[in-house]
Amino acid sequence: MSKQVPPHSLAEWIPNVSQLYKVLGDNTRLRILTLLLKRELNVSEICAQLGLEQSTVSHQLRVLRENHIVTNRREGKIVYYSLEDQHVRDILVETFTHVAHTAQE
Repeated sequence: MSKQVPPHSLAEWIPNVSQLYKVLGDNTRLRILTLLLKRELNVSEICAQLGLEQSTVSHQLRVLRENHIVTNRREGKIVYYSLEDQHVRDILVETFTHVAHTAQE
């Protein structure tokens, strides 16, 4: 458990955790996040790699950004997206590791 969240107050965070997992429960968003695990990308690069429309990718990135899962930076007219922080990276890596581990049982 994190030292920042005392165990007696974990129940207070359940709605937030539920929202996080709801956002992460979408296949398209997970596909985008697996790309962003490797490096930052712009919308066009994500579209090309996933074969998705720009409007679809932009919508999903907005949801991810609003939920503090990805962040962005502007370079001229191009906006690059990356994972918000190490916590997000850890959640994704641990989740995929867990799924791969349980699939082998």
